[in-house]
Amino acid sequence: MTNYRTLAQTLQDSLQLKLPPIAVSFTDNAPAHLPTPATQQPAGCAFWEQAAQGPLATSTKDHELCAVGVYTHNLADASPAYASELGDVLKVMANLEYVRAEDIALIPVLKQPTKQVVYAPLAETPLAPDVILLFAHASQGLIIAEAIQQVEMGIPPALGRPACAVIPQVANSGRAALSLGCCGARAYLDALTDDIALWALPGARIEQYVEKVEKLSKANDLLTTFHTLRRQDIADGQTPTYGASLARLSA
Repeated sequence: MTNYRTLAQTLQDSLQLKLPPIAVSFTDNAPAHLPTPATQQPAGCAFWEQAAQGPLATSTKDHELCAVGVYTHNLADASPAYASELGDVLKVMANLEYVRAEDIALIPVLKQPTKQVVYAPLAETPLAPDVILLFAHASQGLIIAEAIQQVEMGIPPALGRPACAVIPQVANSGRAALSLGCCGARAYLDALTDDIALWALPGARIEQYVEKVEKLSKANDLLTTFHTLRRQDIADGQTPTYGASLARLSA
């Protein structure tokens, strides 16, 4: 049985994340004991940040102030007003040439409709997560990208707007992805500051990613010391070989 608490702690320790890893699970029947949102949010991405405080079960009505999020997550049983709302927001975006008609087909949408989305700290997830979100700055992202490359033997895609589309991108493909966010998510989430991007990992392979993250974090720490010492030696007028620099590191 997967120990999500241990995996979450390893990610937290290896990457020094400010926000814990967030698990996202799609279901038609969330556990009855889970709390639900007290109020609607302006966008579904706001639940990512709320979930850092504990598990939360959301349904379509909790997301309906964000027609784009309802669309990307293929949420079932949307209200009659949904289609009109989505049309209105897409019209505004098209007029700005922010999302053109030809761009819409490129936005990932969850393949299967879902009735509920459960968000939780990975350590407390009540369900096996479909996707795991990591809020990371550039140096943390470096380790994550290296880990993904070793697990998947490929380079993860980088997505722009909308930020929520990274979730269906990963759920549909079974492969990790980076979201650079969108202006909406950056307005609604305090955690998504200008120096932070969002990484999404498929939950089914989380143990593999965590193993690589832990090893690569240690390797990056050691190699950072290596390069720092080498820079210092060269600044002091020396011309060390890599072998000499490695010997100094070992010493």
